[in-house]
Amino acid sequence: MLSNEGTTDRIVRVTAGLGIVSLAFIGPQTNWAWLGLVPVVTGLVGYCPAYSVFGIRTCPAPTPK
Repeated sequence: MLSNEGTTDRIVRVTAGLGIVSLAFIGPQTNWAWLGLVPVVTGLVGYCPAYSVFGIRTCPAPTPK
């Protein structure tokens, strides 16, 4: 599994995901906030399955042959 997310993309995903997850503890305290774990995990791993399906790469590394 190769990385398909760039550094900026990963930082934005983790930050936004943690902000969404925080809504499970403060704010509306809804269970939907746990969906914020998806961008957190994809940001930490550096791989987004949706990017692979649509052929998107924000990672500056060369494409594998």
